[in-house]
Parts: sequence; structure tokens; C-alpha cells
Amino acid sequence: MRPIDTLVRSLPEGRVVTDPDVIDSYARDRTFVQPGKPLGAVLARSRDDVVTTLRWASEHRVPVVPRGAGTGLAGGATAGDGALVLSLARMDAIRELSPADQIAVAEPGVITADLDRAAREHGLMYAPDPSSYEISTIGGNLATNAGGLRCVKYGVTRDSALGLEVVLADGRILNTGRRTMKGVTGYDLTGLFVGSEGTLGVITAATLRLRPVPASEPATFAAEFGSLRDAGAAVSAIMAAGCQPSLMELLDRATLEAIDDWRNIGLEAGTNAMLIGQSDASDAQAVAARMEELCLANGATFVAVSSSPQETAELIGLRRMAYEAKERLGACLVEDVCVPRSVLPDMIGAIEAAAARHGVRICTVAHAGDGNLHPTFIFEHGTSEPPPEVWAAADEVFTRALELGGTLTGEHGVGVLKQRWLELETGPVAREVQHGIKAVFDPLNILNPGKAI
Repeated sequence: MRPIDTLVRSLPEGRVVTDPDVIDSYARDRTFVQPGKPLGAVLARSRDDVVTTLRWASEHRVPVVPRGAGTGLAGGATAGDGALVLSLARMDAIRELSPADQIAVAEPGVITADLDRAAREHGLMYAPDPSSYEISTIGGNLATNAGGLRCVKYGVTRDSALGLEVVLADGRILNTGRRTMKGVTGYDLTGLFVGSEGTLGVITAATLRLRPVPASEPATFAAEFGSLRDAGAAVSAIMAAGCQPSLMELLDRATLEAIDDWRNIGLEAGTNAMLIGQSDASDAQAVAARMEELCLANGATFVAVSSSPQETAELIGLRRMAYEAKERLGACLVEDVCVPRSVLPDMIGAIEAAAARHGVRICTVAHAGDGNLHPTFIFEHGTSEPPPEVWAAADEVFTRALELGGTLTGEHGVGVLKQRWLELETGPVAREVQHGIKAVFDPLNILNPGKAI
């Protein structure tokens, strides 16, 4: 009898999938990384399913790859040979939503946008909003400490995570954090698990902070620039002026062309960058007008401020469709460097120089208000691995980001794609400490082995 047969009998009917063709659909994320051949997939519906699965995996020394919706961009949810995929997508209940305490308790399979919509029925919102918010899950956001368009004002996922329910590698249940806005009892285990990419435990519920919806409609602007450097300078000026935008997104010419080819947005020949900004302050129109002035002072050739919620939605929708537009061009190595805002123009220049030097097509968007850039390296569809010139250009981009005081990843996680550069940032002491932490929580190294650290 195969070991997995005992797992099949231990879980309710239909929870375990062993058909190779079906398993394959659970074995990969949104990257080009090719998975191995997992031995099965568990479609968990409850915390008890997760407990049973991890107890079985510990007993049989089987690696477990947790996954949500599979929208990750770093290879963190790809499964290797002989692994068991643990899908949490069907654990999609909002267990509690408390308007009085401004919190929600959500299972990992809840779609990010669905939680936000549920909160808005009570005059609240869930602030983190990655571009994939309509398809990505709360569990995946927690695993990578995802950011999003609004993070320039409201912070990333960790800033909204108050507490977690986690199943450890041996099946024990750990509750971290609290339901209160303050709490300093013990070490910050919640912060440790957020961003750990499924290597320390499996999150089965999260207590999340909600915020009041702004009282008035936000004011949104779009500014066109003749160069990326001018757009970067405008971002620096806006942040230095204390405007506190709720959104500040940058799109380069290559990205705009990809969107224009797909949706015909009327792109002008001289537009080499677009900046989309928003204020949800009580004096939003005045703040937007000030940001418009600063764009014009830094070389904007055209600025328009939205006059209706529909126009605002269209501008934000333009940013959200960027990744799909680039996927139409070829396979994508989507990177995620973050630098101090003051050196954003320098980082933009470095990306442009790397593209030219190595003859690589790079489309760049950025959560520009917090210095988080997403240069996407395009290569031929059907290629299992980026060609050498792409890796060379990526290496140059990462090296320059670190030289400018930045980081290799702002919100996508390390997964497998960033590991070749990891020690450049962390150094040997940090690596030793992180491996020590991993050994405490997962001494058998069965949780997403080979990922993140």
C-alpha cells in the first residue's frame, strides 16, 4: 500500500487528488518555473484537514508545498518531485467581521477583493490591494507580505495583520498576535510568519485590521512625461512636499505600448512615462492640484485630474491591466526591487541602461511612492528558462538596487527565482540566523523546502 493511501483514508472523500493531470494544475504558480511531479494534492476545506495532512507528512517525511490561488511571481508555490501540494483555496470563509473593533477574521482562501467588498458594506476597507487583488488570496498575500497600489499610504500586508492561526509542521496549532490594535506580549511571531512563504507553518486564519473608508471620493490624476527620469523626479518632489498620496503608480513606455496594443488607449508618440496618483484625504482635490503642479514643474507634458468616479476607475484599471498586457508579449521574468524614494530616478536609469546594454526588452511599472519597481524582462514564449542576456540584465538591476541601499524584493518574495542573489543582501550571519529559525519551526525541513531562504 502506498503511503498516500493512508492519507486518502484519513481525510474526507474528495480531499486528496492523485490523478497526475489534475495534480499538474496545482503544481505551478504564475512564473515560467517548471514543476516536478508531485505525488498528490490535498484540497483542504478546514483547519482539521491541514492538521491531518501535516501530521501525515511529518510521519512519512514528505515535503509539503502550501499554495493559495497560484498567482505568485517568484516560484514560491511550485512543487518538486515527490512533494504533496496543500491547496488552501477552498478555505474561503470570512469567519468574522467586526465593525466595532474594525477587524476581520479570514481564512487563507478568501480573495483579497472579496474581503474588501465585505468590509465596505460596513463603511470599512481592507487596505492592502495587490494588482492581482481580484484573483489573489489572503493566504498568498500573507505568505509573501504583498503590497499593492495603496501601500504608499496604508502599508503592506504585515501592517494589517494582527494575529494568525497557524498549523506547524508536526500538526500543532499555534495562535499568534491579538485582536487589539496594540500588543507586545512575547516575540512578534505574527510578523515572523508574514512573508515566510510557507516555510515555517501553514496559515489557516488571520485576524486583519480594517480601516474606515475615506469620507469623500478620491481625486486621481494622470501625468505624461517625455522621460522616466522626469517622472521619477516628480515622484520624489511629491513625496518630499508631504502630499501623502494614497496611490502613486508609474508606467514606462514599453508597458504603455503593451497596453495600447491590447486595448488601444490612444498613446501619444512623445509619452515615455505615465504617473497615476491619487489622494483620498479630506481635501483630496486640493492635494491632487498640488501634485499636478509638481508634475508640471518636473517636466510633465500633460496632466489631467479625474472628474468622476468612472474616470478614476478607468485610470486605476489602466495600471491593473499592465501585467496581463505584458504576458501577451512573451514569457515574463517579473522582478521586484525596492529602493529609497530619493534614488528612484537613479534606479530607473539603471534599468534603462541594463536593457540597452544587454539588448533585452524590459517593461517597468512601479509603486513609485514607496520606491518599489517591477521591471519585467520579456523573452520568448515556450522557453523554459530565460536566456543568458536576461539573467545578465537582471543581475545588473539587482546589483544596482543593492548599491543604492535597496532590496531584492519588496513584495513578491524570494521563492526560487531570487535565490541566486539572496546572499548579496542578507550576508552569512543573517542566513545562519534564518536557517536556525527554520529549524525550530520545521526541524524535518518538510515545509516548502528549497524556497525563500
